[in-house]
Amino acid sequence: MTEPEEPQAEAADYDIMPLLQPLQVRGLQLRNRFVMPGMQRYWCADGAPDQRLREYYCRRVLGGVSLVISESCAVDHPSATKNPTFARISPGTREAWRRCVAGVHEAGGAMFLQLWHQGAVNYGGDAESNPDFVALSPSGLSHPGETFGRAATEAELNSIKRAFVRGALDAAEIGADGVELHAAHGFLLDQFLWPGTNLRTDRYGGPAITGRATFVAEVARAVREATGPDFAISIRISQWKESDYDAKIVREAGELGQLVSMLRSAGVDIFHASTRRFWTPEWKGSDLGLAGWVKSFTDAPVIAVGSVGLDIDVMASLDGQEGRPTGASRIAELMRRFQRGDFNLVSVGRSQIGDPEWVTKVADHRIPDIRPFRSGDPWLSHDVVTT
Repeated sequence: MTEPEEPQAEAADYDIMPLLQPLQVRGLQLRNRFVMPGMQRYWCADGAPDQRLREYYCRRVLGGVSLVISESCAVDHPSATKNPTFARISPGTREAWRRCVAGVHEAGGAMFLQLWHQGAVNYGGDAESNPDFVALSPSGLSHPGETFGRAATEAELNSIKRAFVRGALDAAEIGADGVELHAAHGFLLDQFLWPGTNLRTDRYGGPAITGRATFVAEVARAVREATGPDFAISIRISQWKESDYDAKIVREAGELGQLVSMLRSAGVDIFHASTRRFWTPEWKGSDLGLAGWVKSFTDAPVIAVGSVGLDIDVMASLDGQEGRPTGASRIAELMRRFQRGDFNLVSVGRSQIGDPEWVTKVADHRIPDIRPFRSGDPWLSHDVVTT
């Protein structure tokens, strides 16, 4: 699939002052609109974050970001994941996460834990190194035509739902400001939304998005009921999957509106609309990206994300390609969409991995001073020395 060229802003200058304004979400006051999204660093031992990860989160706050969302944090369920370098929230990891949250708060930021279950995504070594591991998912499909594990029973889904609730309660207990439900990129919750991986004929499946979204909405509602009225809940959704860039959970805007309405009614406060490129139109006839379309259906804050500051998408970077910084034109286009009302917050992932002071440097019009992201950066620790 050929992506459209990035629209070029007429002005080379920009004004990000609107993105530096505070935002209230339930009981949470964010000091600005910049978010550090969940990006895997693999700096966990048996699910517990190490000192590098704690410092990494703190440096992004000191560099100007308001909200840190942890990397994908597996819920405490046997089927969630078996990779020991992936983050996990459980009784054994709570204290390490408490230190992460406290560090972010001391630096002046807020923090969400991103609750995640890998579903039928095949990470290879899980099954080989852990013969008792059974991958559970809606229909036992990692993507259309590719099986891994098996379909979860309704009793198993109830158990997984309870694990999400326990994760949220643990997050609240350690002082996190909220949680983000990971329902994107082809993992468990997203596998329910994607018709290619949800072939169920019970109430959790069917041709309509309202059926496929039922389990996701039940998880969100259970988390809301358990955590109370002041705890923030975000949900990350996407059309694209790591296994299929052209995948669609919804084919037209009306279906997206149904999905957004269901999740909002279930208690979701923030919608994190993941795209590979924030400027790419979602449907013909409009230049609105996915975030803009989501925003058109809800009063809730929406986070936009996708190649902010770089000319290639995240998957190209993970394949080893080197991106180039895009300078002021990309920021000007981001601001045009923000001021039009397409979204309320902006996630900046790789650009902030490359330079923890990215927000401050952009605000100070010091774009030439920004250290560009390099393909090896997710696995390096060059940036985590506390100053």
